[in-house]
Amino acid sequence: MIPNYQTVTDPRKVAPPLSVKKKFELFAKETFDPFTVAAAAAGAGLSQARNGDPKYGQGGQAYAQRFGAAFGDVASQNFFSDAMMASLLREDPRYFRLGAGFPFWHRVGYALSRVVITRTDGGKTIFNYAGIIGMGMGIGLSNAYYPAASVNGSEVASRFGTSFFAASLYNILPEFWPDIRQKLHRQPKP
Repeated sequence: MIPNYQTVTDPRKVAPPLSVKKKFELFAKETFDPFTVAAAAAGAGLSQARNGDPKYGQGGQAYAQRFGAAFGDVASQNFFSDAMMASLLREDPRYFRLGAGFPFWHRVGYALSRVVITRTDGGKTIFNYAGIIGMGMGIGLSNAYYPAASVNGSEVASRFGTSFFAASLYNILPEFWPDIRQKLHRQPKP
């Protein structure tokens, strides 16, 4: 139900590096998926219900602006992180699943750490420059379309924290979902 274009699910297989073209295709698939659009609509709805950031006010026009901002946030961060910066810095934007051969808490820590740790196109483990810089660039761009009341140091820091936290949690599901799915679909013994 939730698309997962960014995960290399089988940790035993060697995944070939993504070309620049494939990184841009990955960005397009993950950004323009109906689930992403629905998630932006839901996020805008929650922000509208509590009259939160971005501070566009109330009413239909304010909701439309919040929806546009939410989708713009996702699109710009995906573009800067997964397409542009990953291509320039030769980093792989995918999540490489650790797999079932490790203790639960080790896998949780691994999944959360992948926000700041990634692989190069050559397979070397490094600091996730593309992810962090791209996240910052997307948040910086959002200052151009957010209302003035939502563009200040604390608001920008809050957006960075929220993006960082969401990216961390976003790795948990693909790490454990194959195990959960396998347990749910076990065939009964004859």
